Amino acid sequence: MRVEQHPILKFSHGGMIKFYFNGIEMYGFEGDTIATALYANGIKVFGHSAKKKRPRGFFCGIGKCSSCMMRVNGVPNIRTCITPLQEGMIVESDKYDLPETAPYRKPERKTMDVDIAIVGGGPAGMAAAIEAGKHGDVSVLIIDEQPRLGGQLIKQTHKFFGSSMEGAGKRGIEIASEMEEEARKYADILLETSVIGYYNRGHHFLAAVNKLKGIVYEIKAKKIIFATGAQENYLVFENNDLPGVYGAGGIQTIMNVYGVKPGKAGIIVGAGNVGLILAYQLLQAGVKVKAIVEAMPRIGGYFVHAAKVRRHGVPIYTKHSIMEAVGKESVEGAIIAQLDEKWNFVLGTEKKIDCDFIAIAIGLTPSARLAQMAGAKVKFIREAGGWVALHNEFMETTANGIYIAGDAANIEEASAAMVEGKIAAVHALNSISPLTNFEAIVEELRNEISSLRKGKFGEKARLAKERIYEGYYEELRGNRSG
Repeated sequence: MRVEQHPILKFSHGGMIKFYFNGIEMYGFEGDTIATALYANGIKVFGHSAKKKRPRGFFCGIGKCSSCMMRVNGVPNIRTCITPLQEGMIVESDKYDLPETAPYRKPERKTMDVDIAIVGGGPAGMAAAIEAGKHGDVSVLIIDEQPRLGGQLIKQTHKFFGSSMEGAGKRGIEIASEMEEEARKYADILLETSVIGYYNRGHHFLAAVNKLKGIVYEIKAKKIIFATGAQENYLVFENNDLPGVYGAGGIQTIMNVYGVKPGKAGIIVGAGNVGLILAYQLLQAGVKVKAIVEAMPRIGGYFVHAAKVRRHGVPIYTKHSIMEAVGKESVEGAIIAQLDEKWNFVLGTEKKIDCDFIAIAIGLTPSARLAQMAGAKVKFIREAGGWVALHNEFMETTANGIYIAGDAANIEEASAAMVEGKIAAVHALNSISPLTNFEAIVEELRNEISSLRKGKFGEKARLAKERIYEGYYEELRGNRSG
């Protein structure tokens, strides 16, 4: 299941690591997560649902769902997709009860006091940390639940469009590496650490935990920037919970970051940029793409991405969707069919495709729950991708001193996420200690992001921001009149 050859990526696996899955001795490599090591060993079923005992497996790859949760070294509910593999680990599936014999381990408590806490180490979070460090003498902390910085960038092998100032013309993996190196100059980093709550104690206070290490962090901050990204949208169809049904980003993670194939042949649901790029990345890794299925009457991504895929003979079925995933313990095929003008399946047009995985690439939903917990008002804005925290042009939410940036604020390209992170950081800095050139810096950044949102493909983002700003100022007016 390992990717043997790749035209762009070189997977330099570390030493062998022995671990145990349900009592069976297995081996992975240094740098694997538990989930990728299991997949490389041919294990697709990670457990079964508690009530109906339906099989469960890998889905998102970034810790946003519960499909891969297992007991690790006696600790229940560990998200194995983001937990690094370690020598001698004991991994157990289908363990719903707390261990009877495990002794209580009092967590180690660590306190931190920083000027700016950034939750999320993707493009928006790293850009915020770098900008804050460049313009101010402040303490900055990045907290991320992943084992490494980079967010979505670490899985992107294609060259980016957008602003040359934000890495256009470079591959996502290159941008991630450069940004991480620079961010570490200006910020302290907490990895494999999940923020589990926000508390107002007369100041901003975050609680975070590294579950396997048994460490609880109490973080006091003057300002907080939530750059928590987004999560995969799901799709309703029969057997959509089978192992082998993945989010597009999950496949990119397991394949491009860890060098493990998601299967031998699959289909992709969704012909936006993500679906088209994923198809090409699968082909690069030696995985066959049987078809791309798109419900709309036309593809939604850039022509250049569609042309690449078509040159490799991958059919794109527009006005089609998936009816059913076929299989018992994991995906063995898919049934697709044509859609009519009312989005109903046209009976008689069913087509069965033999495959061992199905990729869902139908968009993302912003992860704004932590910002909401911190007091930011949220609103459902369709153009932004779902429920988002209302914020102003400086990325500050309705909660004073709480900022949001990147996909958590509106689903856009990575370039826009980086600029938003910079804007949030500069405004937060200026709120702590006024900057002499604040207006000039912000004006330049706002001109840059306006340029990114020009044209046909920026229309959705422009409309989303207009509605977010409108909601923000309506909320402020309501509070004042009340």
